[in-house]
Amino acid sequence: MTISNGRIPLDPPRAPIARHRLVDPGDVGPRRVLLASPRGYCAGVDRAVITVEQALAQHGAPVYVRKQIVHNRHVVAELERAGAVFVDEVDAVPEGALVVFSAHGVSPAVVAEASDRGLQAIDATCPLVTKVHREAQRFARDEAHMLLVGHAGHEEVEGTMGEAPGRMTLVQSPADADAVDVPEHTRLVWLSQTTLSVDETMETVRRLRVRFPYLEDPPSDDICYATQNRQVAMKKVAPECDLVIVVGSANSSNTVRLVDVALEAGARAAYRVDASREIEQAWLEGVRTIGVSSGASVPEVLVAEVLAELADAGWGQVDEVRTAEEDLVFSLPKELRPSRR
Repeated sequence: MTISNGRIPLDPPRAPIARHRLVDPGDVGPRRVLLASPRGYCAGVDRAVITVEQALAQHGAPVYVRKQIVHNRHVVAELERAGAVFVDEVDAVPEGALVVFSAHGVSPAVVAEASDRGLQAIDATCPLVTKVHREAQRFARDEAHMLLVGHAGHEEVEGTMGEAPGRMTLVQSPADADAVDVPEHTRLVWLSQTTLSVDETMETVRRLRVRFPYLEDPPSDDICYATQNRQVAMKKVAPECDLVIVVGSANSSNTVRLVDVALEAGARAAYRVDASREIEQAWLEGVRTIGVSSGASVPEVLVAEVLAELADAGWGQVDEVRTAEEDLVFSLPKELRPSRR
């Protein structure tokens, strides 16, 4: 999704599922919801959203934000109402104004452009994305060539590739791994976007290594803990589900991957919704067990609304399936921390 001039294009509303629907007790049997956990906000998203909120509280509106702070329409709309202005590029920010860089990270070229315009920049990049940037910088200094597993056009990929122009090649899928060209007689390392499918990424790397046995691994796993945890929980839930509903926006990579993981793990059907109003009646026909999860940029209130909608339609029993505990917290950018005397 592209945001211009601070406005969000909205899809036309769909008809909500029927409330308090009369159901024949013998049609599909007992109904239940399996609620995957962990789900929703990760530490990087939480930090980024609070960064914009604190920037507004400390500096007042407007606060400009390059791209969506996180990939969720509801979150962006709420911050707009509070006074945030979302722009595509920093050249749309008035000179000398305050700009926040999104959780997905930016390239050095964007940082330089903001500086040239005299902007006050606050970097809300997720520290786990920053880690990948640091890896790219180090391997570029060592004159290695990097194969970045990721999706073209994603802000995180654009930012990471900007750290090492000319020394990085994008590999989008296992099929790409079979055809990618690399410089000869060069040290070769792979990195990845943090929000990918773990299984697909490993298959891509496996196929790369068939062609390039000398391919080196990154110092540590690039796919973030939250992405992995949500996929593991989905793999636990999906085999028991006739239907899986994943809450999150269409431009959220980790949300879209959860739908793929659900289908690969055995769910009969899986759909992504931005909000409860997008659930369609036809999805529920003949369904007994529904799995519910959400992407890492989704506030829990949206999940609660989905559960309420399902309860009204006859799926009132909710069993949480937890596969991990998460307690990671990232500190705010230094510009927003209390000053020390």
